[in-house]
Amino acid sequence: MKRIYVNEEWCLGCHRCEYFCAFANSGKDDMASALKDVKINPRIQVEEGDKVNFAVSCRHCEEPLCVKGCITGALSVQDGVILFDHEKCVGCYTCILSCPYGAILPADGGGVVQKCELCLKNSCGEPACVACCPNNAIVYEER
Repeated sequence: MKRIYVNEEWCLGCHRCEYFCAFANSGKDDMASALKDVKINPRIQVEEGDKVNFAVSCRHCEEPLCVKGCITGALSVQDGVILFDHEKCVGCYTCILSCPYGAILPADGGGVVQKCELCLKNSCGEPACVACCPNNAIVYEER
């Protein structure tokens, strides 16, 4: 199964992946209207270090602790992708606490939590973070 991988040595820390992720999941057709004067809350987060930057997003684990810990079944695995069902979530945040990578985040307005779903629910075709990365630090491939 294809997954998102990050090549830390190539990450510039530009945060483009965060903006394109927020836009891809905004439901709007125009990036300027989707993000102008809005505090973005992307499903990928760039962690900056002294010498290394890297993007953190859901790794779609083979044995996902977040799915096992979800008391309502809001998280499920379908074809190797961990999906989130907003209607089933009660906001207990067990999934946030269970994820060893810190890839599930509280959502701003209209939701309880959010996580990367590989852009399957929008029309990008491939994950937006991968498509916009200027340095190929984020790739979508099988390993």
